[in-house]
Order: sequence, then C-alpha cells, then structure tokens
Amino acid sequence: MENDNPGLWKLWLRCQCATVGYGPPGTWEGCKMEGGTRKWPDWNKAKNALKEIEPGDFIVAALPERRIGRLGKVVEKLVADEEWNPLVPPSPDDEDGGMGRRILVRWDLEHSPDSLDQVVQLPEGFDIGWRGTVNRVWDRSVKEFQEVMANPANWVGLVGHFGYESALSDYIALYPHRLEDGLRPHPSKKVRDKVIRVREKSFADRSRLDVLLLDKDDKPVIVECKQDSPTVEDIRQLRHYIGRLKKELDMNARGILVHGGARKVHSKTWRASRPSPRVAIFQYKLDVDFAPSC
Repeated sequence: MENDNPGLWKLWLRCQCATVGYGPPGTWEGCKMEGGTRKWPDWNKAKNALKEIEPGDFIVAALPERRIGRLGKVVEKLVADEEWNPLVPPSPDDEDGGMGRRILVRWDLEHSPDSLDQVVQLPEGFDIGWRGTVNRVWDRSVKEFQEVMANPANWVGLVGHFGYESALSDYIALYPHRLEDGLRPHPSKKVRDKVIRVREKSFADRSRLDVLLLDKDDKPVIVECKQDSPTVEDIRQLRHYIGRLKKELDMNARGILVHGGARKVHSKTWRASRPSPRVAIFQYKLDVDFAPSC
C-alpha cells in the first residue's frame, strides 16, 4: 500500500518484515450494521493465507504499477489474529496505528537492485494474477522471480517519475541535447502557411505530438513521452504522427519514444519499432537532490 502509506516499502526493508493491516485483532471479524453483520471476504481470505505461511516460505512484495520490491524468506511464523505491532505509528486519525501484523523475513539482497531506492518492474508477459491482500503464487517459481529481479534492465526508481507526461515533454523541449547530442528545438516557422511550433503540434485529425525537434542533420524528430513501459500501441501512435507530418507538411521525420518503465522492453515492442520508419526507444530516469541553502 505504498500509495496510501508513502515510504512503507522502505520501512519493510529496514524492519525486515512484510505487514498486513486491517486493524487490531477482532476489528474486521465483522462489522455490526443495522439489519445484520457485514462480512469482509478479503480479510477472511488474508487471515487464512497468513495462517498458512511457514518459516522457509518466500514472500514477494507487490508494489503499485506492476512493480515488486524484493523477495523475502520467512523466518518466523505469524499468528494472524493475536499479534499487533504497528509499523505505521498511531495518529489522531488512527489511534491503533497501521500495518500491525508483521511477517518477519530476510530480504534477498543478492538477486535484487543495487540501490534501496530501486525496485523491479515486471516485464510484459510475467503475469501473476494476484488480487487482494495476500495471495499464493501458483504459476511462478522462486527461481523465476530471482532471474527477473537480478536483471538490471528491469530496475526502476521507487519514486522517480515526472508527475505528468507534459512535465517530461516540457523538460525535453528545454533540454533536447540531454536526449541526444545535437538535438535542438524546432524553430517556430510557417510551412505551407501553417505554423510549426517547438512544442505540441496539432494535426488535421486532431491528434497531437508531444515535442518536435531537429537533429544535427536538420531532420525533424518527433518525441513521444510515456510514463510507463512502452507498448506496440505507443509505437503505432508515434508512427501515426510521422505519417501526418509527411502528409500535411511534406516533412520526413524520425521518431523517439521516451518512457519511464524498465530499460528492458518487451520483444513485441522491439519488433514493432524496427520497420521503417524506425522508432528509437529511450528510458528516462529522474534524479532529484536537495542541499541546505546558505
């Protein structure tokens, strides 16, 4: 629940545990309501799963956006309904604290990213089908997880994305040389009585490219920005812009797809990018640092 409790995954790492919430013992056994008792099927499922976990089992930490943290080996059995040791401290809004059922684990640091600020983006096709709080993984082995997690091409930042694709395109428009040596903003000028702008170019079909640049050979370059791992549909979208630019302004452009997913791209996407006009694919990484003012 990294989105609800930012920093929770770092706490798991530091405290060598995985946690489940649902409040102190007895809280979710059923909620008395007018006309009867409301059942909470996800808690019942999670409670039963927790009882099945034994020392020596492995737990994979699931994060939002098809990412995982590390693989942990369970070192101590949890008695699901008798222990409450909140990892998220109590607050005026939650006097019991949160994430209080701890499963003690030893996180695997051998098959994992080098930095604690990095996590693993599951590649396309690596499906698990998990739903709910705690689930048994039936279709994947520990070895398969280790191989995916040990591959640096799957490593991404835990927090390191531009908030919006427009912010990424703004950055590229201001600093195009960071993307490729010699790239520069396309000058705003008229071509066939139509104005070509540095940033978003709208076409007659109402589609709109993100950034239009020129390379060192004065060839137009269309840059498409995506937050997540690129897909075949993203390649088609970029090629559509290349085609529209040729049709409407008689300009032969090439394309660059910039994304914030894992460096390793699915084979289907790579194959789709190769035919002419070929689309180059780049991963971006966002690195923010702070220093006290003086």
